[in-house]
Amino acid sequence: MKRVFIEWLQIVAGLIVFSFGVHLTIFANIGLAPWDCLGMGIAAHTPLNYGLSMTIIAVIILCIDLLMKERIGFGTIIDAFLTGNAIQMFNDLNPFALNTSLLKGVLWLVAGLAIMAIGMWIYMSAEQCCGPRDSLLVGLGKRLPKIPIGIVGALLWATVLLIGWLLGGPVGIGTLISAFGGGVIMQVIYNLLHFEPRRLMHKDVPETLRMMKA
Repeated sequence: MKRVFIEWLQIVAGLIVFSFGVHLTIFANIGLAPWDCLGMGIAAHTPLNYGLSMTIIAVIILCIDLLMKERIGFGTIIDAFLTGNAIQMFNDLNPFALNTSLLKGVLWLVAGLAIMAIGMWIYMSAEQCCGPRDSLLVGLGKRLPKIPIGIVGALLWATVLLIGWLLGGPVGIGTLISAFGGGVIMQVIYNLLHFEPRRLMHKDVPETLRMMKA
């Protein structure tokens, strides 16, 4: 029970760090990553703010993951309800005016992507499964076995970005950097931390509950 509780604290801490990284990519003001673009687009056309928009998106995706019978852990659930609102908190607390410099924007964006990778390392190390969007990608990949997972991911992100752009979400050079450079920055951080996500032994909700009973 104590171990699980510590892992939950680790998940929350990691997601807070991750959320701060996302906040920096938004503060950069040079274009958003696909999912954030969608969240901003929805917020522009509804009474919802960005954080609530992202939470609703995450819960919908979580339901899709369950329908696809993907493994869901407490990490997945905490991610769905915490991350969007934590990002909104950082957006609201930021005392600085929105950035208007392209060079500074690129630096803020790269810093944000690096911090996001550190946050992912912290919360994934708890081994209670990944976020709803990652589970969705895995589920789609299983159902499209003849298409490389990278192509599946690119099609998913392109679709999300298109919808977000049509709704008025910010698209710019930051979008391209996030799409093509985010993975590179993440890998650099993981190499520095000697972290290999594929070696993790994730526990889904039933497994975690069994641990708690034991």
